Amino acid sequence: MASWSDFAADEPRLADGIRVLLQQYGPGFGYLATVRADGGPRVHPVSPVITDEGLFCFIIDSPKRRDLERDGRYALHSFPPEESDDEAYVAGHAWPVTDPVRVARLAQSARAEPRVDWRLFEFTVDVAMLTRREQHGLGIAVGHPAVQVWLDPHSPPAAAAAPAVPQTRPTRRSRDVQCTAA
Repeated sequence: MASWSDFAADEPRLADGIRVLLQQYGPGFGYLATVRADGGPRVHPVSPVITDEGLFCFIIDSPKRRDLERDGRYALHSFPPEESDDEAYVAGHAWPVTDPVRVARLAQSARAEPRVDWRLFEFTVDVAMLTRREQHGLGIAVGHPAVQVWLDPHSPPAAAAAPAVPQTRPTRRSRDVQCTAA
């Protein structure tokens, strides 16, 4: 499991593209998928925090927090931009941050409300994907999307966490994929 910082050092252009989509409205905004106790999915809007240290999220006392505390698997998807159908996806595992100095520093930099019952989680990156679609002048997607995928070479393959493209692990850590329309 790679930290966001490790992933960003390995693939800076891909990490920047994902960061732009997750922070396109100022503070982070995306959809967090977690695993319910019965194994089903649960999706929530969240405000991820991306710093040079990593990818984090302040999670209030809620079903999503209990999901992460019980089973740290997650998937994070960007909110769709108004002007395109571009999308970003990251999946891996979430871990509670327990170092009080680190929590305080990140809470101050992200302006997390101190009187709220939240817990800080750091998200590792097993899979990262960025999809760009060429836009027509009217904002309509044309042609085939360009998909860039990064798989952490140190994580075991996980069919549930990996996107459908590519089906096999690449020999390089990332690859650009041209998708065909269905």
